[in-house]
Amino acid sequence: MSRIGKKPIALPEGVSATVDGQTVTAKGPKGELTFVVNEEVLVKMEDGAVQVDPRDNSKDARSKWGMSRTMISNIVNGVKTGFEKKLEINGVGYRASLQGKNLQLALGFSHDVIYPVPEGIQITVPKPTEIVISGIDRQRVGQVAAEIREYRGPEPYKGKGVKYADETIVRKEGKKK
Repeated sequence: MSRIGKKPIALPEGVSATVDGQTVTAKGPKGELTFVVNEEVLVKMEDGAVQVDPRDNSKDARSKWGMSRTMISNIVNGVKTGFEKKLEINGVGYRASLQGKNLQLALGFSHDVIYPVPEGIQITVPKPTEIVISGIDRQRVGQVAAEIREYRGPEPYKGKGVKYADETIVRKEGKKK
């Protein structure tokens, strides 16, 4: 039995959800998101909360049960508060700036990296070495953060590069004489 799947998804103040067949739609102060639940999982509204159950006791249905509940929980939390990822830039001369709808990154290449900001995502640069990515869709926020980090991931000797704010870099020892 899925411990996560058993819990009903309570709707916070200001958020409304509708279940139409296998489609769950959540509306809140930040916007509206939809999620189409797999056919193996049954979803229904029960006294102000969304309940997720497997259709049968097959391994496939049980494996998708907890994931479906988490995805619905993410869209409910997204329309209420949104999600945020912070990136840090370490290295001499490495910096970021916002140029209109584009993020401009100086990461030690012969040219600046220009990253166009996708729709539904907000990027702010409070300091030249800090990037804050926010939005209502958790998957898209994480994907944008991963794409920016991929340009110059942190290296293990000096720690130079783009890293998540909560990430720890395991440092290697350099050459010995």
